[in-house]
Amino acid sequence: MDNQQDNMEEYDHDYDEETNENEGLSERNGFERNWSEIQQDKSTSYTEPLLRKRTNTTSQIAIVGANACPIESLDYEIIENELFKQDWRSRKKVQIFQYIVLKWALALLIGLGTGLVGFFSNIAVENIAGFKLLLTNTLMSEEKYYRAFGAYAGCNLVLASAAAALCAFIAPAAAGSGIPEVKAYLNGIDAHSLLAPGTLFVKIFGSILGVSAGFVVGKEGPMVHTGACIAHLLGQGGSTKYHLTWKWLRYFKNDRDRRDLITCGAAAGVAAAFRAPVGGVLFAFEEVASWWRSALLWRTFFTTAVVALVLRTFIEYCWTGKCGLFGQGGLIMFDVSSAEAQYGWVDMLAVLLLGVIGGIFGSLYNFLIDKVLRVYSIINEKGPGFKILLVVIVSLLTSCCSYGLPWFSSCIACPTSSSVTCPTDAGSGNFKSFQCPSGYYNDLASLVLNTNDDSIRNLFSTSTAKEFHISTLFIFFGAVYFLGIITYGIAIPSGLFIPVILAGASYGRLVGRLFSSISSLDMGLFALLGAASFLGGTMRMTVSLCVILLELTNDLLLLPLVMLVLLVSKTVADCFNKGVYDQIMRLKGLPYLEAHAEPYMRQLVARDVVSGPLIVFSGIEKVGTILHALRTTGHNGFPVIDEPPFSDAPELCGIVLRSHLLVLLKGGNFSKERVITGEEILHRFAAFDFAKAGSGKGIKVEDLDIDDDEMEMYVDLHPITNASPFTVVETMSLAKAAILFRELALRHMCVVPKTQGRPPIVGILTRHDFMPEHVLGLYPLIKSGASRSSVLP
Repeated sequence: MDNQQDNMEEYDHDYDEETNENEGLSERNGFERNWSEIQQDKSTSYTEPLLRKRTNTTSQIAIVGANACPIESLDYEIIENELFKQDWRSRKKVQIFQYIVLKWALALLIGLGTGLVGFFSNIAVENIAGFKLLLTNTLMSEEKYYRAFGAYAGCNLVLASAAAALCAFIAPAAAGSGIPEVKAYLNGIDAHSLLAPGTLFVKIFGSILGVSAGFVVGKEGPMVHTGACIAHLLGQGGSTKYHLTWKWLRYFKNDRDRRDLITCGAAAGVAAAFRAPVGGVLFAFEEVASWWRSALLWRTFFTTAVVALVLRTFIEYCWTGKCGLFGQGGLIMFDVSSAEAQYGWVDMLAVLLLGVIGGIFGSLYNFLIDKVLRVYSIINEKGPGFKILLVVIVSLLTSCCSYGLPWFSSCIACPTSSSVTCPTDAGSGNFKSFQCPSGYYNDLASLVLNTNDDSIRNLFSTSTAKEFHISTLFIFFGAVYFLGIITYGIAIPSGLFIPVILAGASYGRLVGRLFSSISSLDMGLFALLGAASFLGGTMRMTVSLCVILLELTNDLLLLPLVMLVLLVSKTVADCFNKGVYDQIMRLKGLPYLEAHAEPYMRQLVARDVVSGPLIVFSGIEKVGTILHALRTTGHNGFPVIDEPPFSDAPELCGIVLRSHLLVLLKGGNFSKERVITGEEILHRFAAFDFAKAGSGKGIKVEDLDIDDDEMEMYVDLHPITNASPFTVVETMSLAKAAILFRELALRHMCVVPKTQGRPPIVGILTRHDFMPEHVLGLYPLIKSGASRSSVLP
């Protein structure tokens, strides 16, 4: 059973795409105002900045998918107010048991849903792409080469245009892999339509259409986003926008529980994409999750196990031939266990070489993707038409490469072994005849004029040392490397795993040919190690990639070599730049908080970066003052101060959220006198009234109908104020505060004074105050190693 505190969580604020973060204030350097003066001038204390010259100018806009939209932070903190405590005291054991059962039931449903989507995506891609390739091969066998190209390019163009239209007009947030966005969400960043039902729909069908169109992309990254969307849809009790809600799921109407479900969904996506349940759990732990605990590990493992069972059941059904062209080769499974994994010191040298090559090529790949995405963002900003046009251009270029490059390759005589069919007559296989006569095959056509999954199978095939010419491997590596870079960033759902595996496997075989005279490793194993090196060089993951590759290839004996090549490639690549997902998050403008603090933060303290204006409320505040603050600011958190006669001296009561204020004002429980009315509010409202809404919009300031008489009345904020906010003293180092902020998954951190006789709060820190652009904007010399005394005014 999970920690009971998880059972009784407070319910977070509704999403408001127009709101920004509370930027805080500072009292330093001559801008401090005396607290008694503030009390005498109540009309200005809530609207005028106490610090006028320091504001946070970091962007509140980020690119999600292929669309720029407002972002805001999530409330992962438990809000301990009077309503929460009353709900905790009144909760019965049967309700706690119901909550626990529902968590496991949702984990089961996430696994079932993601497994079904994964199977459907694979069967759709195999059959759509298979039909296209069969048509092309049939025309080629009849020597109708121009018609074959027209059919091939035309099918690709129609599929690509459909995928682009879905992303451009229905859900722009579905473009790209989605892994950076899911990673940012689990770090505490929300954006409009990031996990909406429309995004889920476009992610599924756009990915099917894009992969079937022959792009050098994979459906594995989009599957992670798909699993997260499924988890979010189930966890919010459906969608109020589409009139699909379930009230018995009200326990999960908070960001904290949804975070756990989305972590399970991301792990399930990897498990469905690669048939790697353990790899999925490790991927969620190593790459996407910013916060982890043992109970979450257990539920995530259960979810991926369900995915594995679902896939296994449907694959056995398809072996009977009832799934069209899907057959036994449907879901990715590159079995290399038939090759003997015996290796010596020479093979270790080859592995080290592969690791260095993977690190260099991987860092270069990330660098080029960064440049291409910058160019594409300019094009995508021009509108949906330009997005579709860019997709069409890349589709035509890909079709020309796939169909044109095999003409430069010579025909190879088919192997004499009776265990293989050569040339291959079906839509997939190792030996494509293309333009070759009977008894010969075109090795380059077997790689480029094929589905991406079958191309990987061909490269990973064992006991085929000379199946591909060295020149073929060079051409294929260059083409895949180039097409993978220019394809990622167009307005279609696209993953990076498959392009990277294809490129890595091709140069892995090249290195294998180089060491063939002195190495005992099979060419298929060299291809696997090359793919591992390139994955490590681009994505900078180690443990999860190692397990995913071993589950993919069913060869545990290769574990030491895979570990070595991943470690070497990651070490080499880290010398040049960051991982591809970290670079993409930074490029998209997502304010991701790293697990470590920047070195220059050790020279600053918390009060050095808080910014204004700070808006504070009294424990019993005038309605008009609250409404004015809500209308004139975009802050999501407001400090609440108790003053005499309600306290002996001004003291920090806590923080009240914007969404809770809107619910309280909507209820209209006001009083004419400035008196405590908390008991009435506790009887009138329940904790679920302040729960976070699902897809759809909650209460806005515009929804409030308050007349002039009510504007002069008072409302007691104590029942909805978080009375135990996380606070730090103003002299705490910024580095320590940043680590604390990230580890506790906070949205607001109160900075309090070190000495008495001053206002009870110095300011509020949000994630934007820890961003390098804000800190370095205030102190540009701090990064160069200048001392704190020399950079502070």
